Amino acid sequence: MERRTIGATALDVGAIGLGCMPMSWAYSRSEQRGDRSLRTVHAALDAGVSLLDTADMYGPFTNELLVGRALKERRADAFVSTKCGLLVGDQHVVANGRPGYVRRACDASLRRLQTDVIDLYQLHRADPEVPVEETWGAMAELVSAGKVRALGLCAVGARSARRGAAGAGRDGYEGTIRQLERVQQVFPVAAVEAELSVWSQEALARLLPWCAARGVGFLAAMPLGNGYLTGTLTPGSGFERDDPRARHPRFTAEMMAANQPLVAGLRRVAARHGADVTPAQVALAWVLGRGPHVVPVPGAKRERWAVENARAAGLRLTAEDLAEIAGLPAPRGSWD
Repeated sequence: MERRTIGATALDVGAIGLGCMPMSWAYSRSEQRGDRSLRTVHAALDAGVSLLDTADMYGPFTNELLVGRALKERRADAFVSTKCGLLVGDQHVVANGRPGYVRRACDASLRRLQTDVIDLYQLHRADPEVPVEETWGAMAELVSAGKVRALGLCAVGARSARRGAAGAGRDGYEGTIRQLERVQQVFPVAAVEAELSVWSQEALARLLPWCAARGVGFLAAMPLGNGYLTGTLTPGSGFERDDPRARHPRFTAEMMAANQPLVAGLRRVAARHGADVTPAQVALAWVLGRGPHVVPVPGAKRERWAVENARAAGLRLTAEDLAEIAGLPAPRGSWD
C-alpha cells in the first residue's frame, strides 16, 4: 500500500487507515463480535493498513482492549491513534480536559492497548471549563515523557456548529481553527481528524487548507458517509434501536431514497474501472485525492470490508471520474 506522511515529524502510515469504533461502539451492536473484529484488524494489517484509530470512550474502554489484543501480537505493524477528553455516562457524554485527568487517561490507555507508547494521542473534545492550552500542555508533557509520539485534535465542525456546540463557530470549522491556532503555540499539531466524504465536504473550505499549509496531517473520519456511500444500505430497511443512524435525518427511508443518485454516480465511476471495483472504493479514492496529507479512516467490522477498503489505495480516478463526482447532486437531508 502507498504510504503517507503526516505532521512535521513525518509520521509514516498506510494511505488508508482503519476506524475501529464500529467493532465495539454505536453501529449495529448485534454484529459486534470480538473474535471477528480481531480477525478484521489482522486482515487490515495484512493488506497494508497501519493506522488503527480508537478512543477510550468507545465502549467505553472495550475498543482499546480489542485493539490491544492485536497490538500485543503485531505492534511493529501498527500505528495506533487513540483519544482522550470525553467521559461516557449512562445517558450523557461530558468533556474533561483537566491535566491530571489527561495524564491518568493516557496511562490507562497504554495499559489497555498493551503498548508502551501511543503513536498519535488526540484530544477528542476541548473542555469548555478548562483553557485548551492547559489540556494541550499536559498532553505535550506525555510526549516529553516518551508515552506519546505526537498529538492530534478531533475537529468539531459544521454539524455541531448548527447546534451551537462549544468550540464550533457558525462558519463551519472556524471554532476548531481558532483552537488549533491556540494549541499550535504550545506544541505542534501533528494531525486533525474530521469528517470528509463525497456527501460531507465542509472541511474542504478552510480546515483542509489550514492543515496543508502547516504540514498537519488530516485524518478523514466517516469517509463512506456512515456506510451510505458503500451502496449496501437499502432505504427503509431500518437500523437497530441503538444505532445512531436510526435517529439521523439523512437515514430516514425518504432521505436514503432521495440520495440514491449519489450512490448511482459512484457506481458508474466504479464500473469504468472494472467489475470488481465498488462505490466504496471510489468514495475512498476521492478522499485520497484531496491531498497527500489526507488519510481516510473508514470503519469496518468484517474482514471483507477492511480488505476492500484497503484496496482503494490503488485506485486512481481520472479527470472524467472527478468531473462526474463533482457534478453529482447535493446530498438531501439535514445533518442535525
